[in-house]
Amino acid sequence: MTTEAKSLTRALQALVEQSIRRADGWLPFDRFMALALYAPGLGYYASNSRQFGRMPSSGSDFVTAPEMSPLFGQALAAQVLDALDATGTDEVWEFGAGSGVLALQLLHALSKRLRRYTIVDLSGALRARQQQTLTEFGAKVQWASELPQAIHGVVIGNEVLDAMPVKLLARIGNVWHERGVRISSGAAASGLPLAGFAWEDRPTQLRPPVDIPGVHDYVTEIHPQAEAFIRTLADRIAQGAAFFIDYGFAESEYYHPQRHMGTVMCHRGHTADPDALRDVGEKDITAHVNFSGLALAAQQAGLPTLGYTTQARFLMNCGIVPLLAQAPLGERVAGQRLLAEHEMGELFKVIAFHRGEFWDAVGFRDGDRTHTL
Repeated sequence: MTTEAKSLTRALQALVEQSIRRADGWLPFDRFMALALYAPGLGYYASNSRQFGRMPSSGSDFVTAPEMSPLFGQALAAQVLDALDATGTDEVWEFGAGSGVLALQLLHALSKRLRRYTIVDLSGALRARQQQTLTEFGAKVQWASELPQAIHGVVIGNEVLDAMPVKLLARIGNVWHERGVRISSGAAASGLPLAGFAWEDRPTQLRPPVDIPGVHDYVTEIHPQAEAFIRTLADRIAQGAAFFIDYGFAESEYYHPQRHMGTVMCHRGHTADPDALRDVGEKDITAHVNFSGLALAAQQAGLPTLGYTTQARFLMNCGIVPLLAQAPLGERVAGQRLLAEHEMGELFKVIAFHRGEFWDAVGFRDGDRTHTL
């Protein structure tokens, strides 16, 4: 870690400590996660670290589907084109565009069909990287820091929902608690900065959206921020559709009695660990998506579900198989990881919503699982 990176990490941890002290010694996990990831100039996604890349040797922490294979964006482009035609629009909005590689793939495939490609990203560091990646498209690509009053177009979000802060709930001794963060007791007594953090559970009226059978101890998440985002999006889409690709489950699987350890996970150097309280700001923090909760939030806001399926089925519906057959060997191997059940094919899902008339969207024509939400 560079001297600058160490300085930023110390400043972030000091900010978190200060926030805990100002909140009477306890922060709910969603507020802690928001600071760790998005504190201006300090959080993981607000820094200049290289988060995205194929290999640890690049200095990256994880790989997303567009970095893994350009075939991802080429196949997704078939669905985006289908949606643009079905909704009579000519603009794409991408949320959380990361390195800009997915935008590059979609623009190469669809540039002649698009009037504008707008990226919404809170990270100034990532925005600079995106601008460098997308230079060739000039003014056709724009950036925004907030939603407009009305969107006419197709919305894309790849691995953006999993990075939205979640609340942690813990059933202990058959009593539900909200899990939050305090300053660790030994360091708190010393009064020194950079003390370290520890979990603390407090009784709560919050509950998971479904009853979880049994009385065994159980940790899980609820997703008020992601659901609020979907409701806001529903309010702003005047004409068009939205597609989100992420890892997660439908509600019955998400809150299965045997899934008692929750899904919060951290990523650094292409390795994963479950300890969100260590090395704050130096690694990504994520949680799996509850797709049923998103669908319900959208439906209640007047944005019906267009389709829901696995990433593998979606990409095959969009024509990735013939693209694989024509690709060089190395690209075929990487592309297979997008489809393999033990890689991204089954764990990752695609959910879509639409404003206007329903149509038989190409990505969901075979293997639609909307009935499981």
